[in-house]
Amino acid sequence: MMEKKVTWLELFYDLLFVAAVSKAGHVLLHAEHGVIPFEYLLKFVLIFIPVWWAWVGQTLFINRYGQDILSHRIFLILQLLSVLVMTASLSTHFDEHYLAFFVGYIGSRAFTAIQYLTIHKSKSKHQQQAARFLGLSFIIGIVISSGSLFFDSWVRYVILYAGIAVDIILPLLGRKNLVKVPVQTHHLLERFALFTLILLGESVVSIIAVLSADHWDLPSILFTVFTSLFVIAMWWQYFDNVEKKVSKEMQTAGQAIIYGHLFIYISMSMIAASIQLLYLNQLNYEFMLAFVFGSVLLYFLSTTLVFHRYRHPHLRLGPRHMVIMLGLLAVFVVVDLIYRVPGYVIMGEDMLFFLVYAKLTT
Repeated sequence: MMEKKVTWLELFYDLLFVAAVSKAGHVLLHAEHGVIPFEYLLKFVLIFIPVWWAWVGQTLFINRYGQDILSHRIFLILQLLSVLVMTASLSTHFDEHYLAFFVGYIGSRAFTAIQYLTIHKSKSKHQQQAARFLGLSFIIGIVISSGSLFFDSWVRYVILYAGIAVDIILPLLGRKNLVKVPVQTHHLLERFALFTLILLGESVVSIIAVLSADHWDLPSILFTVFTSLFVIAMWWQYFDNVEKKVSKEMQTAGQAIIYGHLFIYISMSMIAASIQLLYLNQLNYEFMLAFVFGSVLLYFLSTTLVFHRYRHPHLRLGPRHMVIMLGLLAVFVVVDLIYRVPGYVIMGEDMLFFLVYAKLTT
């Protein structure tokens, strides 16, 4: 099978998600009375999941069936317009922009479903079955979510996200159909790595926000240096694994990559927000420790899961590596609870954790 290449139009499609990811991540910067209210944590997840799933839907179609031909370009341009509407409507004030968000998100899903249901008859029997299953699954999710238009209270959001949940879960339940049409692993890893770059860019934006501070002193300089090395270590750990340590020839449904990256991306958004919140000292100490180290723990567990599944057998991490990394994180948390340390020390601990993680895994 010829190796699929990422097209320029796909990269342009990704560009729209830079704004969507940024809008979602900024929800986490709403600190009140030393904590991020549960309402905003929930809103972040509720905004982020549709953004991620809209991107995944088109990415997976291109991976299995996409060709750089006129009809597929037209559908991708229609997707671009839908994502543009959805991104413009993203806000913590859901009610004010609900219809625009609905039109943008459902439009994106509908175009993907139509593509699956109209694939060319020249495709193999298994390819047609998988496409029909995915297309019908997405239509079911769209129909359920569309029921939200008949309500104007909190019930509206329950119905909307029930449809999104069905949309996300059905491909998992139909895995036996999808493994018969395996993803092109090299292309899929490359696409998810490119989206990871977008999330990594949010941490760089946070560093720039720190650099724009009005005053400079030793703690500020240390914080900036540690944060920069921390982000570089994240890049090193992730992209060295993608490039050198995983098998790109594996024939799978790709679901460990797809669903595992949701948690990688959520943790990266949390990490980007924690950089600014930590520097500005906007959180009370205990909540800050939980948020900062919780986001690092989520990143560690989710990247370990994804890369373990696709790593060459002789390069897979063993229990000893898990004990080292989890033990290191536990030591940092316990020490910081006993001795109240400044923000730059916490960032230095994060930097050390990621440098060790990168070294062990690359």
